[in-house]
Amino acid sequence: MDQDPLDDAWLATWMAAAGIAGTPATLRDLLTGINAAPVGADAADWIRLVAPDATAAQADTLARLKKALAERPCPSDPPPAARLAALRAELMARGLDGFVVPRADEHQGEYVAGRAERLAWITGFTGSAGLAVVLLDKAAVFVDGRYTLQVSEEVDGDAFARLHLVEDPHDRWIAEHLPPGGKLGYDPWLHTVNWVEKTRKAIEPKRGELVPVDHNPIDAIWTCQPPAPIAPVVPHPAAFAGREAADKRSDLGAELSKAGDDAAVLTAPDSIAWLLNIRGGDIPHTPTPLSFAVLHASGHVDLFVDPRKLVPELNRHLGNHVTLQPTEALGAGLDALGAASATVRLDPATAPAWVFDRLHRSGATLRREMDPCTLPKARKSETELAGSRAAHTRDGIAVCRFLAWLAEEAPGGRLTESDCAERLTALRGENDRFRDVSFDTISGAGPNGAIVHYRVSSNSNRRLETGSLYLIDSGAQYLDGTTDITRTVAVGSPTAEMRDRFTRVLKGHIALATARFPRGTTGSQLDTLARQYLWQAGLDFDHGTGHGVGNYLSVHEGPQRISKSPNAVVLEPGMILSNEPGYYKTGEYGIRIENLIVVRPCAALEGAEKQMLEFEVLTLAPIDLALVEPSLMTGAEIDWLNRYHDRVRTALGDRLDGGTADWLRQATGPIG
Repeated sequence: MDQDPLDDAWLATWMAAAGIAGTPATLRDLLTGINAAPVGADAADWIRLVAPDATAAQADTLARLKKALAERPCPSDPPPAARLAALRAELMARGLDGFVVPRADEHQGEYVAGRAERLAWITGFTGSAGLAVVLLDKAAVFVDGRYTLQVSEEVDGDAFARLHLVEDPHDRWIAEHLPPGGKLGYDPWLHTVNWVEKTRKAIEPKRGELVPVDHNPIDAIWTCQPPAPIAPVVPHPAAFAGREAADKRSDLGAELSKAGDDAAVLTAPDSIAWLLNIRGGDIPHTPTPLSFAVLHASGHVDLFVDPRKLVPELNRHLGNHVTLQPTEALGAGLDALGAASATVRLDPATAPAWVFDRLHRSGATLRREMDPCTLPKARKSETELAGSRAAHTRDGIAVCRFLAWLAEEAPGGRLTESDCAERLTALRGENDRFRDVSFDTISGAGPNGAIVHYRVSSNSNRRLETGSLYLIDSGAQYLDGTTDITRTVAVGSPTAEMRDRFTRVLKGHIALATARFPRGTTGSQLDTLARQYLWQAGLDFDHGTGHGVGNYLSVHEGPQRISKSPNAVVLEPGMILSNEPGYYKTGEYGIRIENLIVVRPCAALEGAEKQMLEFEVLTLAPIDLALVEPSLMTGAEIDWLNRYHDRVRTALGDRLDGGTADWLRQATGPIG
């Protein structure tokens, strides 16, 4: 296509001939939004949003037009120091003394679209969790223990103080540095009401004022900010979801009615995707459409979503009891609840403050309760668990093929971190139910493995060297399940210290995997099981031991977790979590062993006085025996490892090619 995509006359003529409605401007906006979305497993699926009946020639023209729009030059953003100066100038023009920049979007999810990467744009920090506070004379960025090394590499220490989110809380820093009577701005779409109330209380002693802004000041100065993403919203069959959406809506509506609630406002895209049995692709690695919804006690749902995302068959899938409205109609929808004097449930931990404020002004009665989808979504159905087991079997095949290849190639010293990550993704991609990786693969050789959430780049890409450790944390999104696995592999002969640390991590992993606990137990109560053997040697790790996992949804799913941090959510049958203790020696190596586990009822125990629960291990892949020091293990621990490896070999051996099957037999041989 030699024609200029900005040539309205040519484009209008071509659109008319192709039967594509709209104007050249609307088509370009649509394609630009499509370009802002991640590329899915079906790289051409977006064409259904533009011209569902496009001929091959028309599809080719659209693809070339889309590519031309993606390659249009954009004015260069200023360097980081100039961005900070521009933000401060914008704040002064608005009469603000500071502004808070979270790593968040309107839905408070872990992954955000490029448009919402404001924290990375202003600070350079690219991690998945963090926050910055910019005052007129100083600034600070706050991250948790996963990112302490990364933030020191990515953020200019002269421009931003680099602080630990837990040890140096940002609200305390704000209270100390905000000038008396200062006005601190925040975007109410990007913070929860819990955050607003806590921060407002922190600055009260200084007579500080927390000021919501109508328009984010970073958006005013970010000249090349991406547009909102547009990816297809598609039905998710009940054969994978486990239940029809109509049944979920009806059940949750009845629960709302029983509690005296007229409606619940849903702001978490994974809740909406689960409730309506739909999936999307607006954000990286998480198959959810960015949207909002109101679930009424009648079971009716108002879905607020960009209509350009909807594939033609979605209306039929949703049925008559789901009303589609554009995203910008949300405010009016909330006002209507207030006008009806409705009692509305809203989750203060996840909903943006903007929604709280709008409902409050509308006259609605607000009830602060957990999102009604959260717990049912976490408690996987038997269909979902069967799908997850099948997904983990297929994933195990890909991981074993990768580890066998790694064992063959790594000793030569030619492999890089990028080579390994790309190889594993390619092996997973050979499965027809694969849709995406479930997060950016952490492929860390030597000292890079000590960076908990390391992401390889052209500048950091290391070779796997003999005598080092290699850590790979990866996962996949399959139509029937989500996987997440970490393996640490010795390249050559490990040192005695490496074997000691690895075995202590393994002992903690086994202690958690074999735990039995009464109903009513929380993940926080189990966390020490995974740390005890490290603690005995004066060691620890600065991240949670386990996170919840969705079913072809978010790889990090609440509300269940296993961590030091207090968590009142009890573990219930059907909840999937990770089991991932680790150890990290800065500048040298990292160790982590991660399997996914699911809570299930425990078999009857003689003399038991309580109903007991236990874990079933889902992940199927060998644990590197070269790093195990049997003298540190008990007989029961050795038995567990041998039984686990027997199960891996039995489940996968017949599905592997001859060479990989031979490697697996050797990798899962008995010890002790």
